[in-house]
Amino acid sequence: MVPVASGISFLTGLLSHWVGAETVALVLFWTSLLLGASTFVPGAIRRLVKGKLGISLLMTMSAMGAVILGYVEEAAALAFLYSIAEALEDKAMDKARNGLRALLKLVPESATVLVDGKAVSVPGQDLSPGQLMLVKPGERLATDGIVRRGHSAVDTSAITGESIPLEIGPGAEVSAGAINTTGVLEVEAAAPGTDNSLTTIVSLVEQAQSEKGERARLADRIARPLVPGVLILAALVAVIGSLFGDPELWITRALVVLVAASPCSMAIAVPITLVSTIGSASKFGVIIKSGATLERFGTVSQLAVDKTGTLTRNRPSVTQVLVTEGSSREQVLSWAAAVEQHSTHPLAAAIAQEAPDVPAADDIIEEAGEGIRGTLDGAEISVGSPRRFDAGELASDVRRLEELGMTAVIVHRNGAVVGAIGVRDELRPEVPEVVRTLSARGTRITMLTGDNKRTAQALGHLAGITDVRSELRPEDKAAVIRDMSQTRPIAMIGDGINDAPALAAADVGIAMGATGSDAAIESADIAFTGQDLRLIPQAVDHARRGRRIMNQNIVLSLLIIAVLPPLAITGVLGLATVVLIHEVAEVFVILNGLRAARTETRPVTVDAVESREPLSVGG
Repeated sequence: MVPVASGISFLTGLLSHWVGAETVALVLFWTSLLLGASTFVPGAIRRLVKGKLGISLLMTMSAMGAVILGYVEEAAALAFLYSIAEALEDKAMDKARNGLRALLKLVPESATVLVDGKAVSVPGQDLSPGQLMLVKPGERLATDGIVRRGHSAVDTSAITGESIPLEIGPGAEVSAGAINTTGVLEVEAAAPGTDNSLTTIVSLVEQAQSEKGERARLADRIARPLVPGVLILAALVAVIGSLFGDPELWITRALVVLVAASPCSMAIAVPITLVSTIGSASKFGVIIKSGATLERFGTVSQLAVDKTGTLTRNRPSVTQVLVTEGSSREQVLSWAAAVEQHSTHPLAAAIAQEAPDVPAADDIIEEAGEGIRGTLDGAEISVGSPRRFDAGELASDVRRLEELGMTAVIVHRNGAVVGAIGVRDELRPEVPEVVRTLSARGTRITMLTGDNKRTAQALGHLAGITDVRSELRPEDKAAVIRDMSQTRPIAMIGDGINDAPALAAADVGIAMGATGSDAAIESADIAFTGQDLRLIPQAVDHARRGRRIMNQNIVLSLLIIAVLPPLAITGVLGLATVVLIHEVAEVFVILNGLRAARTETRPVTVDAVESREPLSVGG
């Protein structure tokens, strides 16, 4: 790595200087200077040709001024420090863009289409609108389409974030990457294999990342007026001084002004603070991918949160069990689990896990979209949706379950209703307290989800979130984020592939690392290595503290740049004194920047949330 080689050469040069090997030291300083300068001088020149000014140009001029005045050691230090800063930023940005194309792995390489009634396998990329796909249980859809024949439940969590598989039939729209879970479907392709909902997600993420990458960093924003100002000042000192005095004296002073105005401390002030803050954040499970991300994160005042897998556990569980007279909760769960244990439906797994014991049922028959039934101890047990099975006397209570965001499952025994089971993807226990903590600190919170409005509103109420946006596709989420970011900086936190465009569109995208998809993690700016949402307020506080320290360093750097040039112009300070002041300032900002490495672990208390009782439903 060139910056490392520059640093080794510079440090070896200092050692040689201390032991009196001046010639060797000079060669090593020149080597360090050339190596360090090679990482930013070409780019500074290219940007200058395009009419763009930046801190790299000012660093280039300062190094040149130091060399002209014979201070090669100072020039080498400038080049080394700035090359390290640039390398850290570039490496982080490159890492943030890797792996995006992993999204497309959801699209199967081949698909089965019906041609004259015969099943033929074709490459997925060759699919075209109008072709009839045959999709068996367990297979993914190769492109978007419309169901023409068959009933099934499809897992669309990768596309919409819907936590519960959707029951579909003829006329239903399905998306590329969705998984058919039960019955056989015939689906008419509605989009080409190379231009569907998943390829749209990829293009949205790439576009958002490209736009974000062009936003100027804080140091460059400061450098825009600083560079021409310093150049003009040095030129005026040289020209006007030469007209009324000794040209050699005033040209020398002009070069001293260049060094005096060099952003030596600023070049290291921002990187050292960023490295300290980012490094210490990783110790408590927060991976910040770049310095620009940290800068933006420190300004965030609103947070958009995905529901499924972020606010919730992404694991459907039994929340309520309703029973009729003569039946108990344990019996209803046991009867339902006896037949559901033979089903592949996620709801079946939740019921089977909740049952105290699971007896063996016989004569199991499962019909896609119709439910499942079997025989247990001579009685016929049937389990299915309220849309297929009569809820009887429990009808009103079943409706109340659904209003609370649960998916209801009706249980029949010998044709009569004996109970109903409410299944829901429950909130993480820490969510309400985290929401209250962030709200108390002035952060607005919005929930974004592909779930239906009823489920979203119910979970939002439990979480304490009043701004709930539901039934959103990936592109809808990204549009909402872009709209909200017009008023104030926004962060988005999610864990699924369907969140990738929104994560990339946000000022700061945060991915749940432990369970999140690769696409979400790679398109985000920050990743949590764990699942505890209590990291959010801690991470926000940490970023704001790092940003405050960074601002302190920048203010000091600007004060030096403001004070030293006038003193250099008047001859109060010579080059040796200017260099000494710069070196002292660099030591100060380094020590101040290292303060950002301190972390304060203040976990949010999860009190009554952990032990809350199940929601009460009458009946």
